[in-house]
Amino acid sequence: MLTWPHADTDWGPHLDDIYPVFAAVGSAIATGELLLSVCRSATHAATVGQWLLRSGAPSDQLRFCIADSNDTWARDHGPLTTLVDNTPLLNDFGFNGWGGKFVAELDAAITGRLKSAGVFADTEVQRRPLVLEGGALETDGAGTLLATRSSVVTLTRNPGHSTRDIEGLLGAWLGIDRFLWLDHGDLSGDDTDGHIDTLARFVDPQTIVYTTAPPGDPDYDELMAMTEQLHGLRDRAGNPYRLLPLPFPGVHRAADGRRLPATYANFLIVNHAVLLPIYHVDQDEQATALLRPVFANRRIVPIDCRAIIEQNGSLHCLTMQLPAPLALRSSPEFIAA
Repeated sequence: MLTWPHADTDWGPHLDDIYPVFAAVGSAIATGELLLSVCRSATHAATVGQWLLRSGAPSDQLRFCIADSNDTWARDHGPLTTLVDNTPLLNDFGFNGWGGKFVAELDAAITGRLKSAGVFADTEVQRRPLVLEGGALETDGAGTLLATRSSVVTLTRNPGHSTRDIEGLLGAWLGIDRFLWLDHGDLSGDDTDGHIDTLARFVDPQTIVYTTAPPGDPDYDELMAMTEQLHGLRDRAGNPYRLLPLPFPGVHRAADGRRLPATYANFLIVNHAVLLPIYHVDQDEQATALLRPVFANRRIVPIDCRAIIEQNGSLHCLTMQLPAPLALRSSPEFIAA
């Protein structure tokens, strides 16, 4: 799922720069699986479709749906899907613009609008009374959650809920039975209060790759404290995790001088490949070389994300995966158009 930018998002003045990146991401995904594009209107969807086709996306892999949006970060406003006996269930958590930092009412309503339009066919949607962004969660696929407390257990998101409360709810709703909480880790320029998908990611149930910064960098102390915590974690069998440090991608700044949260940890795993954010620096090849052997059954596809980090996110933040048993249909508005 990709929620595409339009003139009334923060991308408005920069659509000519950002559409090619979205199209590159979308076409890379559509090479091996269905792509659901969320657009604000049928006219917008037609434009998006043209960009995707010009980028080489197979037309039979494309689905389009209509829902207006405040922004584009599908990882945080999209549904979290669980499977029970291969039957999908869409969990529609609350989204409040990362703790009230940004207007998000349209984004928070997207999953419900798509369900009403029949995009998810007869799949059940459960509205969950908890504010939770997908970028705040990292799982090993076997019941273990890795997350930062700062982006989940916060007064701006879930006042009155303790860590234990949230663990109970995520266990009941998502099947999580092991919780690994980090108390450190943040990137300069990040709006999310330390989403885990910018910091540390599972590549298998025993291996975690993580973000680093050099001594003297403003992020060094926090990332070193996070690294120490990672070294103290244990997998389900009681063994230390195999930890692989990702290279530092350098300091990247916007035109106004603010630092941007560049990271290699925000890669996207798809059926046939791993889409890796790159920044046209020497470290791009180092990150590719590190990930290639740990994802031996997938190609590493580099995507230039310098335009994306201008709005403080990257590849994983833009996308939300949906499992194959979930039927996807284009919405009636687009089909009629």
